Amino acid sequence: MWGHMEGWGPGWVWFTVGQVLWWLFVVVGVVVLLRWTLGRGPHRRPPPPPDRAIELLRERYARGEIDQNEFEERKRVLGG
Repeated sequence: MWGHMEGWGPGWVWFTVGQVLWWLFVVVGVVVLLRWTLGRGPHRRPPPPPDRAIELLRERYARGEIDQNEFEERKRVLGG
């Protein structure tokens, strides 16, 4: 009566494991592909924030608090 079940040995376990691994591989592949394609381009990396020290130096120069020579010297020291 149950003779058709004899073929259900450990083979179904390997089949199930294979299917799970296959779908895991597919999902990981899609995620990697999406991250690789969408992670490119200028829209993903914002420009670096401006250096606040240089900004303050420019503001002081614009207000006339320092002259051009002092502005250039301080800018050189700050690396800007």
